[in-house]
Amino acid sequence: MAQLGRSGLDVFPICLGGNVFGWTADEKTSRQVLDAYVAAGGDFIDTANSYLLEHGQSESIIGRWLAERTDRQRLVIATKVGGGKKYRNLRPETILREAHDSRERLQVEAIDVYYAHYDDPETPLDESLGAFDELVREGVVRHLGASNYSAERLEEALSLQRQHGLAEFTVLQPHYNLVEREFEATLLPVALRWNLAVLPYFALASGFPTGKYRPGGEAVESARASSASKYLETGGAEVLTALDAVAKEHSVSPAAVAIAWLLQRPTVAAPIASARTVEQLEGILPAAALRLSEDDMARLTGAAGGD
Repeated sequence: MAQLGRSGLDVFPICLGGNVFGWTADEKTSRQVLDAYVAAGGDFIDTANSYLLEHGQSESIIGRWLAERTDRQRLVIATKVGGGKKYRNLRPETILREAHDSRERLQVEAIDVYYAHYDDPETPLDESLGAFDELVREGVVRHLGASNYSAERLEEALSLQRQHGLAEFTVLQPHYNLVEREFEATLLPVALRWNLAVLPYFALASGFPTGKYRPGGEAVESARASSASKYLETGGAEVLTALDAVAKEHSVSPAAVAIAWLLQRPTVAAPIASARTVEQLEGILPAAALRLSEDDMARLTGAAGGD
């Protein structure tokens, strides 16, 4: 299990991303993936009010699935506000309204982790943070997280929360994976200073580490193909070679190795990975128990051009 920083929550070290539910996975398949994840010991599910329709289709699918389970109390459900197109802001009225709407769609008494999905520079921080604090005090939300903030804005928000005695962000969800390393130079120092649990999104870089995208390979039919294939132009081939070698040594998939690498990076608690089929999920789950050696870590990190 992984501890989420100062939140006190203990969770499975792989968070199941719900962004594909209702998009590349229909409701029947989404339920199968959710069932398989929980059967394997998983207990941490991530979604958002904007996945993938403005009215939270992913949340609704998860909510209907949750309503049929008897183990709801052991599951940790995270969702977000401030994304999408229609309500991409963090005005207090948006935060308060959308939290209650998300709770209804998810069919839960309280949202375990509630994220500010994107920073909103047009709304004063103290107003947004006050609304998040109100939700925690009312019991609508248990813990708070931040995503897609610059280091400067995140530091400012955390300082204001501490200064005014408001409920604090304890979880950070940044874009971070083996081929996307900007986090290490920007947000990592903030996460270390404030003891934030880091839950990287796009942990599998739009599917690139799975090995589907290779130099000279056939075109892949996927909604994320253009995002993943771009890494071949920025040194990704070397990463694939290293992933293949380490995966072979451990008899696991390259995707599992990519997630295991993240799990052994500073501050990372539970990378977020989505699966549109049970078969994809089965390739990811071994990462939870996989321990890479120092040589493995150095090989992977070096291939990605890092330290």
